[in-house]
Amino acid sequence: MLAGLLEPLSQMREAEQAGDLGTRLALMEELKTLPIGAVWDEFCRRNDTALGGAWIDEVKRYEREVLTKRG
Repeated sequence: MLAGLLEPLSQMREAEQAGDLGTRLALMEELKTLPIGAVWDEFCRRNDTALGGAWIDEVKRYEREVLTKRG
């Protein structure tokens, strides 16, 4: 979802409608190098959420402490 939000969709549409497929292709290639990970990490930091793979430990703790008690 984040990648979709960062995608330069309007520019890609304009290029396609203008028949400028070279620009459209270049924009698609640029999309591959967008800093999606950095944006996601900042979102997590601002929302006081675990970064990187640290969330896996939190899920395991939740499973151990909460889900196993549900029986």
